[in-house]
Amino acid sequence: MDYSTIKPFRMEKKLSCTDAKKIDLVEFLAKLGYRPEKLRNDDSWYKSPLRGENTASFKVSKKLNCWFDFGTGQGGNLIDFGVLYFRCTVSELLQKLQGMGFGPTLSFHQPISAFSALAALAGQEAGEKKTERPGKLIVLEVGPLTSGQLVEYCEKRCIPLKIAHAYCKEVSFELYGKRHSAIGFKNNAGGYELRCDNFKGSSSPKAPTFINNGSQVVAVFEGVFSFLSFQIMIQDQKPALTNFLVLNSLSFFQSARLTMDAHQQVHLYLDRDPPGQKHALQAIQRAQERYIDKSQIYVGFKDFNEYLVNRNTKHQQVARRGLRA
Repeated sequence: MDYSTIKPFRMEKKLSCTDAKKIDLVEFLAKLGYRPEKLRNDDSWYKSPLRGENTASFKVSKKLNCWFDFGTGQGGNLIDFGVLYFRCTVSELLQKLQGMGFGPTLSFHQPISAFSALAALAGQEAGEKKTERPGKLIVLEVGPLTSGQLVEYCEKRCIPLKIAHAYCKEVSFELYGKRHSAIGFKNNAGGYELRCDNFKGSSSPKAPTFINNGSQVVAVFEGVFSFLSFQIMIQDQKPALTNFLVLNSLSFFQSARLTMDAHQQVHLYLDRDPPGQKHALQAIQRAQERYIDKSQIYVGFKDFNEYLVNRNTKHQQVARRGLRA
């Protein structure tokens, strides 16, 4: 027998989860046919491969080798993405990756903690000190709501000062070297949602706001003005009959599910646009007895505040007609 023709047997090493997490996400997405819509510093922005969208809101950090989808609030490493993208198990994904030519020797990224990566990708600070950037919003002063312009803005949004004072502050901040003031609504991480007639933004860190009144029911809102509008509806109820969760961004819906699931009932007052209704529908399908869509109150309007402003405008028009009669 001629042993010279026999090729030496070599066992191929299987791809592990640790190896998969090190695969370059940008290269992996390129292999799937996705190219970034824009590049910003070390970040690549894509139209989400996980859903349809017109504006790129799927962020990949080259430095962290992690992704975050601002449209859904989901994120993580390559395994988290691959399982969602291929709709498969982790073991099935590892086989797919190896079949695509990704082997253990092709890894270059060192894995980091998921918490640190997602916090950085979502724009939240994880406690580290950072160099101040020219475009970074810096809070200078926080106090009672007294500015005439901000009071007028509350009136424009049909929010009584009594309710605005109960939940909001006047926040002075610096942006691009200029000082501004806005209505500030504090989140549970110490940041503020900032609103005025010509500005909508937030200070870091950005996070939801949970108000615990000791109830087994929680009312969930996307934004602060929908929450404040709801307070008008229940202002005569004493004591408060529900807890409140203001997401401050729909992207926090998934990460806030633990808070919602801790309640016996979850009343959803999300915006009546496609993203808000999609999240409401998915939550109700997951737990029909617990999650209830309450947005029927403002059918025909984008959110609770738009409904409130329209209702008050009609009442004022009726009153004026009565005076003329």
